Amino acid sequence: MEWIDEFLRARKEKSLLRSLRSIEKAWEGKVLIRGKELLNFSSNDYLGLSSHPSLLEESRRMQELYGTSSSASRLMSGDLSIHHLLEELVAEFKGKPAALTFGSGYLANVGIIPALCGKEDVIFSDQLNHTSIIDGVLLSGARRFPFRHNSPQHLSELLKEQRSKFKKALVVIETIYSMDGDRAAMKEIVDLKEEYDAILMVDEAHATGIFGPNGAGVVEEEGLIERVDIIMGTFGKALGSYGAYVAAGSKVISYLVNKARSLIYSTALPPSVVGANIASIKLIRDEPFRRRILLENAGYFGDLLKERGFDVRGSSQIVPVVVGENKETIKVANRLQEEGIFALPIRYPTVPEGQARIRFSVTYHHSKETLQRVVEALEGALRLSPK
Repeated sequence: MEWIDEFLRARKEKSLLRSLRSIEKAWEGKVLIRGKELLNFSSNDYLGLSSHPSLLEESRRMQELYGTSSSASRLMSGDLSIHHLLEELVAEFKGKPAALTFGSGYLANVGIIPALCGKEDVIFSDQLNHTSIIDGVLLSGARRFPFRHNSPQHLSELLKEQRSKFKKALVVIETIYSMDGDRAAMKEIVDLKEEYDAILMVDEAHATGIFGPNGAGVVEEEGLIERVDIIMGTFGKALGSYGAYVAAGSKVISYLVNKARSLIYSTALPPSVVGANIASIKLIRDEPFRRRILLENAGYFGDLLKERGFDVRGSSQIVPVVVGENKETIKVANRLQEEGIFALPIRYPTVPEGQARIRFSVTYHHSKETLQRVVEALEGALRLSPK
């Protein structure tokens, strides 16, 4: 097994070696690690719903009614009535005729994309799309043409040159990008998919619950629900639970039930998780103040960082601060932990080489006073870090 030793050694030399961290407790924007309380800026629990009494109550209730597991795939005996209730709520929430749930965001993307496209088809994918999308594209066997991040112009050039050579064409984007925190140029991309007779699939994992009049995401906010073919997203971020969904036309959903391997061959979501998901969708509409406060505070944080001269990306609750080299970024993250701030370094291959960053995930529990403290701690950490 020398090849494993070589791999781990090379990773360590490049400051790319990763390891798991044992968190003893997580609550209200904080974590407990080795007995030390830290502010948690590495969580996707954007609205603070994971410990909301409504989610906990509904989760317990469904577990008591149905047990701890669905115990089979949806196409066997794991297809519970509450799965259908959840999907009806998702479809209504997303403004689509139907919806389908998956075990996770990764399982959704590696199931949906290969189901839609094959060797005679083509996929145009934003260069900064999540790994689950990239893996789904690779599994499909379709020709892949990445386009420059958030560049409708480059996408237009590729569509003009390549679209006519293939049967089906799929364009895949995220609405809020997970490592840069910026928004997709939705309207221009929708226009292009219609001009070139392509299918448009959007990943709203980091937008659902936060953007739009009803919290349904960027697609809703920009009034494009009818023009976007397939809307995918997760329950494990702002919705405070676990699992994923896709919302689309009824025929598309029926097709995926018969074609998406990650659905067909996976045990269905457990009842307790389904219960929490049902409660979370209702809360998004009932407590809009959470997303208003979150976005206001995230905007304040980003503006404050820019005023202090940091290289800040994004226009959402995800606020990355680019440091540059891996070693320096790790040192900054370690110093922040010494100051009681848990914000992890993001390195290649998750982000391009030379663009390592501290990715701050602002949540509902982070007040303006807390965010100001983080900016001051970050200034101190960078002063101590050698250039």
